[in-house]
Amino acid sequence: MNEPEGLRFRRLNRPQIITDELQEPQYKGTSTYSGKVFRVILVTLGGCLILPMLVVFFLLESPIHPELLSLNEPPLMSGCYEPNFKLREAQRLFEDQLVGPESIANFGDLIYTGTADGKIVKIEGKSITVIARLGKPPCDGSREQEPSCGRPLGIRVGPNGTLFVADAYLGLFKVNPVTGEVTNLVSAGQMVGGRRLSFVNDLDVTQDGRKVYFTDSSSRWQRRDYLHLIMEATADGRVLEYDTETKEVTVLMENLRFANGIQLFPDEESVLVAETTMARIRRVHVSGLNKGGMDTFVDNLPGFPDNIRRSSSGGYWVAMSAVRPNPGFSMLDFLAQKPWIKKLIFKVDDMTCDSIWYYMICCKTISLLSIYMEVHFNPPKD
Repeated sequence: MNEPEGLRFRRLNRPQIITDELQEPQYKGTSTYSGKVFRVILVTLGGCLILPMLVVFFLLESPIHPELLSLNEPPLMSGCYEPNFKLREAQRLFEDQLVGPESIANFGDLIYTGTADGKIVKIEGKSITVIARLGKPPCDGSREQEPSCGRPLGIRVGPNGTLFVADAYLGLFKVNPVTGEVTNLVSAGQMVGGRRLSFVNDLDVTQDGRKVYFTDSSSRWQRRDYLHLIMEATADGRVLEYDTETKEVTVLMENLRFANGIQLFPDEESVLVAETTMARIRRVHVSGLNKGGMDTFVDNLPGFPDNIRRSSSGGYWVAMSAVRPNPGFSMLDFLAQKPWIKKLIFKVDDMTCDSIWYYMICCKTISLLSIYMEVHFNPPKD
């Protein structure tokens, strides 16, 4: 046997050290354990995600019952609808000092408005003075406290500087701006024309102070649920009349979709009413030969109208709560033709709070499974 062959032989028969412990590749057991944990966690997580979706689709009832709406294609953003940036140049007054002012009324150099925490305030120069509170404190402007604190929306100045206020939860009020005395004219919650006043919104007063015309946006939804009202688009809005002498409340017009801002015509024989969900303004005849009639004043607006106020030039100011861009995409126009998507959105929203607890339980379950499998498949050595 020559030398190279002997070397190869010695290498092949190199002595090995034998111990009592069985040596196995460490990665084998680790791979098996990780695979089992991954599969169990994946199945558990999949069940946690799929189960609530099945509940949403098949078991939960939607809190809204939307109707199919037919809106015209929004007008092109050209001509008088051409976008501009003029409002960006507006001066912000009393920023972070007033919470949620909805409507304003001026009397000489004085401005009056209501705030989200149920107060009526007077603005004079640079000072803000609280002159009245409609609801019951404590109030911080939160959604939960709105029904008890009140939410002043429409506000107008009547004869002799008296204020008339529409509160979404509490009804119609007359407020003396000097003494702060508050008089409830119409209580929200009362039955009028077979339906309850649930969302008193805006108002206007005749020059002699005899008649107050106001809107009730819905007999089903309150102000804090206004998104439900917008998405459901139910035709349960109304225009009502309050007679300050007889104290009677009369329904003038029904079946409006989100009756919102209201403004008397100069002749006081009709009122303009913003029908927010339909992106239009209706004209309701409240006196004269056409009393009880209604026609469309402006249709297919480039946005969804809110308040209406007369301008000094003889026209009207209309505030839009949202724009219907064209060219562009309008979410509300898109959803108007797809009530099933609206239902699904509010089903998911309705179970959001419960889902938080549900997913916390799922995460805890997965964590416990991981600990169990750690001990069961990879027990600690003695």
